[in-house]
Amino acid sequence: MEAPQTIGVVGAGTMGAGIAQLACAGGTRALLHDPVPAALERGLDSIRAQLRRGVERGRLTEEQASAAQDRLAAAPELEDLASAELVIEAAPEQLELKRELFAQLSAIVDPGCVLATNTSSLLVTEIAAAADDPSRVVGMHFFNPAPVMALLEIVAGEQSGERALAVARAAGAAMGKRVIDAVDGPGFLVNRCNRPFGLEALKLVAEQVAPLTEIDRICRQGGGFRMGPFELMDLVGVDVGLAVSRSFYEQSFGEPRWRPSPITVRAVAAGRLGRKSGRGYYEYAEGAHRPPDPDPPAPGGGDGLVVIAGDSPLTMALEDAATAAGWQVASPLEADGEIPFLILDLSAGEETPAPLQGGPQAICCDAGSLAALDPGGASVGFHALPPLAETGLVELTRGPDSAPSAVAAAERFFTTLGKHVVWVGDAPGLVLGRIVAQVINEAAFALGEGIGSAEDIDTGMVHGLNYPRGVLAWADEIGLDHVLLVLDGLYEEHREERYRAAPALRQLAWSARTGRQTGEGFFRYTLQP
Repeated sequence: MEAPQTIGVVGAGTMGAGIAQLACAGGTRALLHDPVPAALERGLDSIRAQLRRGVERGRLTEEQASAAQDRLAAAPELEDLASAELVIEAAPEQLELKRELFAQLSAIVDPGCVLATNTSSLLVTEIAAAADDPSRVVGMHFFNPAPVMALLEIVAGEQSGERALAVARAAGAAMGKRVIDAVDGPGFLVNRCNRPFGLEALKLVAEQVAPLTEIDRICRQGGGFRMGPFELMDLVGVDVGLAVSRSFYEQSFGEPRWRPSPITVRAVAAGRLGRKSGRGYYEYAEGAHRPPDPDPPAPGGGDGLVVIAGDSPLTMALEDAATAAGWQVASPLEADGEIPFLILDLSAGEETPAPLQGGPQAICCDAGSLAALDPGGASVGFHALPPLAETGLVELTRGPDSAPSAVAAAERFFTTLGKHVVWVGDAPGLVLGRIVAQVINEAAFALGEGIGSAEDIDTGMVHGLNYPRGVLAWADEIGLDHVLLVLDGLYEEHREERYRAAPALRQLAWSARTGRQTGEGFFRYTLQP
């Protein structure tokens, strides 16, 4: 399918102007419409300024920028879009406004013209119903800022035709986008899979597991995210996030995984809307909203025996890191009665071949909280996610009876691995494990419901939201059995439906396809001999 030669864009705001810029820069004639003349002129000026900036930064030549400007034209009236082969609507997120536009456009453009909506929170099917022919209506969900973000979601409504979808894909490819396919539904594919990133962080604050500043730091330094969930919510706009949360919850008729947080409601009521208001979850009035993250400590300094029990990707990564740091590493059977500096229990409640005793203990909080795994015991809890080599931080937790020797030994051990140590409240998965398990679970629900493929989910999360890695590939790295332990531990302790595991995730684990370690999970792998 060849890309359209003329693209109309309705709405000259930030998103609409960005889409028109992509179109004209990609070799297409771009017609920009806005019913407010001043808004239309601002949009055109913004595009010209961005093209000039592209030249200054070496991304465009003078000739390319000049040619792009020549392909850009104002369309003061909707009727001026009559020659377009594709019209992309980027109007405010109001259903009736969009439906009215699609009804008007149906009477103006050629019957072969494809009509696309850039909505991020409304159903494409509901918008398409206002068109004379819903089969020519699709979703083209660009990510903000459109000229910068690499991803484009092509969303198939209930009646979207294959030709319309093919035209939209070709247009996206001509704009230089990574194009993925999604099926209509709340949040489509990428925004849906990302819902738990913020919602679970808010739940952690509500339960006082950790303050929001620590949650953000753990996500950055422990998970490799560019910004934490509260920083991201401030950037998007706390009020915008609340509106999206309400939309998800209403469209799903009360899905517990998507229940909005009262914390967000209170923030919006107080006018703490994020960066745009100068205050959200952080203060933005003066200077940086937080200090820079410290570099992790230098690894090394291990000088004794550590016993590590378990058989998981995290177990093996800890063994390698401990050995590299200078520790003598043994399994429970290999310890041979020697008193270890620290015992790390990653056995997830399974029977170990030898008793775990003789030294301070740290229990991996995957199958449950420390309180559930070691009731009244002297151990501390810990959690981290593979790939451990890319993690700069390990979370620790303690109970009222945790021994000071276990506290000190765990801190020193993980510091010798070159990791920061952060103490948080007790919970299955602690902070990062809980958030990431829920994101993986949502992606597994979307996969099982046919909203998108595993490849498109991971492409979308990386290129649409700057995730450090694809979430389903990350799940395979962690081990799907580990992810399930966290989810089931959360469900056991909270008894909330938001923590029920996706059938697609559980079925893979039941069939022993638990990820990279077994050669197959959400993806297939070649096992090393």
